Amino acid sequence: MSPPPAGAPSTGTEKARAEKAAPVKAAEIDTGRSLLGTAWLRIRRSRIAVAALVVVCLIVLFAVLAPVLTAIEGQDPFTSRTGGDYLDEFYTPGLPLEYYRFPSTEHWLGIEPGLGRDIFARMAYGARISLTIALLSTLVSVVLGTVLGAAAGYFGGKVDMVISRIMDLFLAFPHLLLVLSLTPIMQSRLGGTALDNGSLLPIASLVIILGFFGWAYLARVVRGQVLSLREQEFVEAARAYGASRRSIILRQIIPNVMGVVLVYATMMIPTNITAEAALSFLGVGVKDPTPSWGQMLNAAQAGNWYLSDPWFLAVPAGALVITVLAFNLLGDAVRDALDPKSSR
Repeated sequence: MSPPPAGAPSTGTEKARAEKAAPVKAAEIDTGRSLLGTAWLRIRRSRIAVAALVVVCLIVLFAVLAPVLTAIEGQDPFTSRTGGDYLDEFYTPGLPLEYYRFPSTEHWLGIEPGLGRDIFARMAYGARISLTIALLSTLVSVVLGTVLGAAAGYFGGKVDMVISRIMDLFLAFPHLLLVLSLTPIMQSRLGGTALDNGSLLPIASLVIILGFFGWAYLARVVRGQVLSLREQEFVEAARAYGASRRSIILRQIIPNVMGVVLVYATMMIPTNITAEAALSFLGVGVKDPTPSWGQMLNAAQAGNWYLSDPWFLAVPAGALVITVLAFNLLGDAVRDALDPKSSR
């Protein structure tokens, strides 16, 4: 049979071939993306991941723009409002009056009992404290865990044995109890130094304690990854070119484990937020008058104000739950997006 003339409509067989080739071409385009590009595409396809990312961005903006937001409100987190104009002096002494107990145009979330400070302003500045401690302590853990884990996996031998035993020692201790007992000691040791400056002392002590005792698990994961990477062809090629061990670890090994490190960091941030809130709630973290979500929970519980009105406990507790949940969902999405076996 002679072929169809030029410009003739395609036959059914040719159409089927074209339809078959389309998904192959799309797949080739998709596999041509970088790891981060593919991960970002997967995150955008997940509604839960996008929602979590939006919430996290809003919380970060809420913390960064705290001075601007409180200036718009016209309040600050430290000014006390006592007396009969703001607080009840008869039935429940210290409880804010009805107008100041709930959101209003003057105080967007009301005022707190006892001292009458603005709740919105303390929430905004408390977000800055909580996120700063969580991010900096996570950074310390990530740096220590990545470097020590890579060194243990690459060098092996005695270096691996020493670092692995240190990891086992750190993982053997109950983390919260250890941090709870060492935080007051760290604060007393830092007293009289350059860090002993208002709210900087508890922040620095919590960053050091949480960061220093949070690296072991990541180091173990990175070590396992490096044990398989050090025998790969690109590492052997770097050795053949005469690259130093330090150069191989920093330029060849660590960039190839950054996916695991990124997943760990996104999961560690909410853990450190919760730890800071727990320590501040127990009275060994951020202390009054420095605003912190955990310290606000402590204030609502210490005076039993939540029994008179749950609002004073619900505001910081709700913010804490939403923040931790958003970071956890985002961490799950990042983990799935960076998994090469995931088809989502």
